[in-house]
This record gives sequence, C-alpha cells and structure tokens, in this order.
Amino acid sequence: MLVGYEERRDAFAELGVSLVAGAADTLEQTQAVASDLGFPVAFGVTQTDADLIGAWWDGKRGYIQPSEFLLTQKGRVLSSTYSSSPIGRVIPKRCCVSCE
Repeated sequence: MLVGYEERRDAFAELGVSLVAGAADTLEQTQAVASDLGFPVAFGVTQTDADLIGAWWDGKRGYIQPSEFLLTQKGRVLSSTYSSSPIGRVIPKRCCVSCE
C-alpha cells in the first residue's frame, strides 16, 4: 500500500499534500520497508498511540490495523478510514483524486 503512495508522491506534492506513515514495527523492520519511500515512516506505534487516533489495535498480534486520514493543512479531518482487511482501504490513486 505504501508503494502506491510513493508512486504518486509527486502528484500529491503538486497538490500541497504531505505524506506520513506509521508502523508498530521495530526501527529495523520499518527501515527495511521505508528505505525506498520518499516520505517519513514512524516506527514503534503502540496501543496508546492507536487509542489516541481512535484506531483498532489487534492485541492478539500486537499491531495497529490500517488507519488512513486525510487532513487539511490546519489539521481538520476530511476523511478517516479504519480497516481490518484490504477491503475498504483507501486506494492511493483515488485519494490523490480526492485531494484535487
């Protein structure tokens, strides 16, 4: 999924959109995934962090379920998506169109 955002990073930038991501993975795991990305990826997301953004935390497996947010430059939430499977996740191409 992050690769899709990377593929459209220039298009998002032209719209004034910044991309950031976060993962519950360790620094090393996150670096392996994020090394080819041109936007920041935070590591070590905790259940407390998930609770702060209202995301669902899978306590059995110890990770945050995908949560995607589209915010204005002033921090107002335009859209939020929480998924427990690939169905219903934001498609980067559609997200870019939504920002136009």
